[in-house]
Amino acid sequence: MLNYDQPIERAKPEAGPAATAAPAGFSVLDLTQLLWQRKVAIASAALIAACVAVAIGKGLTPKYTASTQLYVDPRELQLVDRELTPRAQDTSGLAMVVESQARVITSNNVLLQVIRDTHLEKDPEFGGGDSRGILGSLLGLIGVELRPTAEQQKQIQMGALEALNRHINVKKTDRTFIVDIDVWSYEPAKAAMLANAIAKAYLAESKQSQAAAARRATTDLSGRLKELQERLRNAENTLAVYKAQNNFVGSQDTLISDQQLSASNQRLAAARALTLDAQAKLDQIAASRKASSDAGAIPEALQSQTIANLRAQHAEARKRQAELQSELGPRHPALRQMEQQVQDLRRAINEEVERFAQSAKNDLIRARDYEASLGKALETQKRQSVQMSQASVRLRELEREVEASRDVYQSFLKRSRETEEQESLNTSNARIIGDATVPQRRTFPPAMSLLAMIGFVLGGLAAAGWFVAVNQLTPRTNAVQPRNNAPSEASKEPTAPAAATQPVTEPQPQPAVSLIEKPPIVRLQETDVIRTLGGILATDGTADVTRLGWPTLRAGFPLMTVLTAMREMRAALARRAGGETLPVMAVIGAGADQDRSIAALNIALAAARDGARVLLIDADLRERALSGKVGHLTSSEPSRFGWLGIGAKAARVIQTANGISILPAVNATDAKACDAIRKAIAQARSAGGYDLVILDGPAMPWSPTDRKLLDMAEGLVAILPVHLDINDSMEDIIAALGGTERKLVGVVLSEVNPTAGNPQRDKQYA
Repeated sequence: MLNYDQPIERAKPEAGPAATAAPAGFSVLDLTQLLWQRKVAIASAALIAACVAVAIGKGLTPKYTASTQLYVDPRELQLVDRELTPRAQDTSGLAMVVESQARVITSNNVLLQVIRDTHLEKDPEFGGGDSRGILGSLLGLIGVELRPTAEQQKQIQMGALEALNRHINVKKTDRTFIVDIDVWSYEPAKAAMLANAIAKAYLAESKQSQAAAARRATTDLSGRLKELQERLRNAENTLAVYKAQNNFVGSQDTLISDQQLSASNQRLAAARALTLDAQAKLDQIAASRKASSDAGAIPEALQSQTIANLRAQHAEARKRQAELQSELGPRHPALRQMEQQVQDLRRAINEEVERFAQSAKNDLIRARDYEASLGKALETQKRQSVQMSQASVRLRELEREVEASRDVYQSFLKRSRETEEQESLNTSNARIIGDATVPQRRTFPPAMSLLAMIGFVLGGLAAAGWFVAVNQLTPRTNAVQPRNNAPSEASKEPTAPAAATQPVTEPQPQPAVSLIEKPPIVRLQETDVIRTLGGILATDGTADVTRLGWPTLRAGFPLMTVLTAMREMRAALARRAGGETLPVMAVIGAGADQDRSIAALNIALAAARDGARVLLIDADLRERALSGKVGHLTSSEPSRFGWLGIGAKAARVIQTANGISILPAVNATDAKACDAIRKAIAQARSAGGYDLVILDGPAMPWSPTDRKLLDMAEGLVAILPVHLDINDSMEDIIAALGGTERKLVGVVLSEVNPTAGNPQRDKQYA
């Protein structure tokens, strides 16, 4: 029997005979016993292996390793301002330079130089020796020595190079500029000599490569100097010819034409000023004469000595005339003579002023002519200046070409001299910081004690593995047997036919309980729900299931235990449906109160919060608790279930603001209402507008029409209120299900009180 008042956990399958059977093979104790029995043989094999290892070590030729340390600083010496290669400044660039130099140490150029310096091609360790053959040996006895050809000498060097490569190991210490050159040899002194020779050959190769690079750069630059010099000479000649052809002559960076144009412009301005002055003088004289005023009142007359004398004589004559008029009569000859003299003097003054006017007029004419001539000359010079400006475009282009050719030539000339001097400079910052010394200890083979230990361990393991393999492949009569009790021969006989012949009514030890897997169990507690005042709806015309007056799940807590368990129920339901049809879940319960309807609403709300489109159908044709909560709503709208109309009142789907569509119960007989629900489920499956259908009910006891609804559901969820005996209620539900109890996908222990016990407490959740 399933016990539902215990702590909630999945029922674990009971251990059967198959579970108690021990696996085949050795246990640790059996393995230890077997090895202890063979301890003498294993120890003997280990000692023999240790002796063999020591003998092999004694027979191996020892190797000695010498090491030289180089400091390779990629930041070379700054001997000149402009170097051939840029310097690496970042850390990654410096590390790459050092690694590249480490590869240069093992390059063919360096190693071939080492071979030539140390004559390794004649060393038997590196593939050298007497290669003359029998004929050469015989000829050597009579004083004739055969020298190898150039091809043979090259092959000998390549063989020595390959052997030397195998003897060298170059490594760079992390995060430093230190490079270690390790060389091994069968002779300690030779190993040290080769390590030092490689370091010196590398330094010489580095210096030679820098000198060769500078020499190559100097050669390339010098080869270009003659061409650049000829190009500069041609550009300068072209510029000089063009200046001569277009009269580009000047001094102090200014052309003569521009100087002449500037001077003509200044002279024209001065001529215009003279013209205006002459015109003003003439106008003043004319205005003075026209006004019949004193003719000698003009500035020129005042400055003239002649007019001054005439004016003095005129004044004296008028004085004498006045005296004679007072003494003589008007017709006296002396008076008449004096009057004639005054008139002559006045006429002489006027004539002199007339000459001033004529002179001013002549000055004006001359100033105008001079101004006109200067204007014509200026216009001519302007036209010439425009022509010169057009010609100067080509002039400036030629000047730029000359300047560019001169700059390039000077740059190449200077750089050629610098690279020529760099040939004799060594800017490399690599140096030997630790010469190789003659090694005192061999590096291979290791010490005899270590060889003996390794041989002992490997020999013992090999012997132990051999005995275990032999014991497994060829078991004996006293081999270790499993410790569990094997079933008897009588129990191994098939019992299915006997069980089949037994009567069905014969009592068996809990046959139903042994065949039912305990479904997931979840507690719906007061802490999981929130309450609102009954009848409060959303004000925007859309129904809200959290405001129907029933306790509903709290929002904003996706990791609640009850939600997780309900997800497992839906997953089990989906597996039963197979993913091809719309899954249908029926919520059933032993009681006739609202606990089942509240649980069904919360199951639908949990699925909707996970994004599922849920159709909740009231299948309780007797109580209709869910329909009573939503039946009075006026916000229901026709949907694809508009065909569902039976009797005088049609039932239509009510869309809520929570993602749940609610189909109330139809006011008809049980058979017609059941048939309408079946049609609604079929229509939902064919239309494909929902992800889950939940039936609220039917309520127990079930009629034949109710069982048709249960047959349409792929899964059942039992609601057990805690105020009832949950074990008795579960037994009643299983007994009522008959053979369909396997459809149970979950059990909900409802600890929620459907009615509000304290109105004051409910107000804080409204």
